[in-house]
Amino acid sequence: MLDTPSPPAEAPAPQAPPGFVRRLVLGQFGMYLAVLAPVMGGMSVKVQDLVGLDAAPAQLGLVTGTGALFALVGQPLAGRLSDRCTSRYGMRRPFLFGGIAVMAVALAACALAPNIPALLIAWCAAQGAGNVAFAAVGATVADHVPEARRGSVSGIVGAVTPIGIMVGSILLSVLPTDLLRFVVPAAIAVVLGFWFAARLPDRVRTEPPGEPLNPRSLLLSFVFDPRKHPDFGWAWLSKFLIMLGYGALAGYLTLFLAAEFGMDDTDEQLRFNALANGLSVATLVIASIVGGALSDRVGRRKPFVMGGGLVMAAVLAAVTVTPYLGDAGLGTLLVLEAVLGIGAGLFFAVDNALAISLLPSRDDTAKDLGVLNIANALPSSISPFLAGVVVIPVGNALLGGAGYSLWFGLAAVFCLVGALLVTRIRSAA
Repeated sequence: MLDTPSPPAEAPAPQAPPGFVRRLVLGQFGMYLAVLAPVMGGMSVKVQDLVGLDAAPAQLGLVTGTGALFALVGQPLAGRLSDRCTSRYGMRRPFLFGGIAVMAVALAACALAPNIPALLIAWCAAQGAGNVAFAAVGATVADHVPEARRGSVSGIVGAVTPIGIMVGSILLSVLPTDLLRFVVPAAIAVVLGFWFAARLPDRVRTEPPGEPLNPRSLLLSFVFDPRKHPDFGWAWLSKFLIMLGYGALAGYLTLFLAAEFGMDDTDEQLRFNALANGLSVATLVIASIVGGALSDRVGRRKPFVMGGGLVMAAVLAAVTVTPYLGDAGLGTLLVLEAVLGIGAGLFFAVDNALAISLLPSRDDTAKDLGVLNIANALPSSISPFLAGVVVIPVGNALLGGAGYSLWFGLAAVFCLVGALLVTRIRSAA
């Protein structure tokens, strides 16, 4: 009787380098904490102290919107330069160290700013430098995490953003001064971000790029041809609209509490903000981790991204009526924050994995991720101008003070349209 040859053993699934994901998560947490703590309340309190509540929406929009323009430029430009970097220290590491260091110094300058122009300059520097680091850290996922593991890793990393928001909100509510509210998150970013950069098994480019760097190639850092890569284009547009809607509530929650619920005490605003963000983060973390693992198991990404966008749209629509619910309004707002976390968790868990699978070229990974991350940064620029300068003032004037509800309703439409656009992506499940 002849022996039947045994089937070849299945090759083990490729893995990220040992310890990489853990250090990535902690590094991103520190960086997100540093840039999101001001956005989630610290900046609005700083602006209220400088100019008062009535002028705060427009001035907040000016500062955060202009800063986001620097983020918009910094990330894809740094991505292009990172892909071309031939430093013996690696392609990504120099941008991590430099971006984090400059961001920390600029955040300290924000805390000490005596007026709006000084705050504007410092915040622009912080946003630009922070996004240089974000461009590099985002590229490390594509560099080191295999496709089959990106859903799980993206789910874990996706949970980092809300955890940064939650911890930032808690710090804002317990730290007594503007200086500490800006500097403490920055110091945490330096420690954790530098640790990630120092231990990174970075790619080293041994040969210079084939094409010289010139103004045309720099401009190409900000664009791609959607006719050649239509699915990447639909993913970009979907992400842009959902992020535009998602940031609406977080950026204006403290001012919404003051204007619509009569919560004039900024310390009380920050305490409610911390509670609301804590509920949202708790559900977001669970949904992100579970959603990322499920997407890997079923081999599908689009249903999770679409479902998350639809949930966010429903929540934002419901937020518009909370000022009319009397004593139940604040409690309802907390419940809606928790549900918003579920939708955001499903979206953040899988969106990055879906987008990485659609990147046009491995040779330009950081550049293409920089273009993709414009969909993250551009809403942060458009939203403050659109909300603080146009929608909220016009809504207050025409709708009897309902400017914030008008803004949140418009945000719901953004999320709805973004979710539906996911169906246009053909080359991914």
